[in-house]
Amino acid sequence: MKIGFIGTGVMGHAIIVNLMNAGHELFVYNRTKSKTDDLVANGATWKDTPKEIAAASEIIFTMVGYPQDVEQVYYDESTGIFASDVKDKILVDLTTSTPSLAEKINQTANDKGAASLDAPVSGGDLGAQNATLTIMVGGEQTVYNKVMPLFEKMGKTYTLHGTAGKGQHTKMANQIMIAGTMTGMTEMLVYADKAGLSLQKVMDTLAGGGAANWSMTNYGPRILKDDYSPGFFVKHFIKDLKIALDEAKKMSLDLPSTQLATQLYEKLADQGNENDGTQALIKLWWKERTNS
Repeated sequence: MKIGFIGTGVMGHAIIVNLMNAGHELFVYNRTKSKTDDLVANGATWKDTPKEIAAASEIIFTMVGYPQDVEQVYYDESTGIFASDVKDKILVDLTTSTPSLAEKINQTANDKGAASLDAPVSGGDLGAQNATLTIMVGGEQTVYNKVMPLFEKMGKTYTLHGTAGKGQHTKMANQIMIAGTMTGMTEMLVYADKAGLSLQKVMDTLAGGGAANWSMTNYGPRILKDDYSPGFFVKHFIKDLKIALDEAKKMSLDLPSTQLATQLYEKLADQGNENDGTQALIKLWWKERTNS
């Protein structure tokens, strides 16, 4: 299958590799062309614009940073996806974006004889590399069925949650939950450290009980190695949490824990850590670390 992929960041790059390994023909675009060099060296084809990606592909995936980036990739009058003839094509946005933009893209796609899915993912860099992502999908069942064989090469859990925008709403629920587990894991490590405990032993113990969670299993070991490389960027997590809070406000919901997590991550970013991974939250306390 001829697949277009726009956005070759930490996760996008790994997804492309998995799709290429599955035998698909990949056309790639990224704002920084050099980030596609190894993909092209291994058989992908570079295209100069999202418009050219759309023209060459049957299914187009997008995975960029922010909703405004999604808007530009799809709607730029000269270089955007919708500047191409997208009739009978399927557009899949993997970016964590806003439900309203997902609905807008779906409407435009339908008006142009195309179809779309919003399909944000969870699982970070390791999930993308190991094809174990969780994929949360909004759109029509028939379109989902057509893309599902590709989702199978990207993740281990993929679920259609309803019409356009419902995938993004599900991702917001996911990020609200992760905000709680990341702050909980951080405070747990800070507490255990101050109490003079072996942090590795504590994590091993907690992993066998009710405190077990994905954040601790995947990010706890990185923290103990002082590895703050981004499986998921702090700046992107802040973006996600703000979307979640905006959507909650529209539904007259108050989410105080999510608000606090957002404030903590904003403080972390203000200290110059916006390009670290989300596990860098520990840096707000780690200067007081007493044990290794």
